[in-house]
Amino acid sequence: MRQMTVAELKTYLDAAEKKPLMLDVRESWEYRICRLEDTRLIPMRYIPHAIPELDPNQETVVICHHGIRSRQVALYLEHQGFSNVINIQGGVAAWAREVDPQMPTY
Repeated sequence: MRQMTVAELKTYLDAAEKKPLMLDVRESWEYRICRLEDTRLIPMRYIPHAIPELDPNQETVVICHHGIRSRQVALYLEHQGFSNVINIQGGVAAWAREVDPQMPTY
């Protein structure tokens, strides 16, 4: 599993011709408060059920509030045969602090 900071992610997304799947694994109430653009919400507890809907070969960026749940999900996805998973260190909290200070926080 690759790790990426929010600054690295911002640079990467700005330059990417093909966007990765941005997988937000927080709860719905968290997602309603703040989220990164073009993310798909699948709360962590639903990931095992969502595996058939996901492409194991697609580049998948996993994000949560602080990077802990996303790391667990990224490791789980790798164990399920996903070959291109990136965990975002610091999560949306770091994104709000370092990339988008206008983003609401909780």
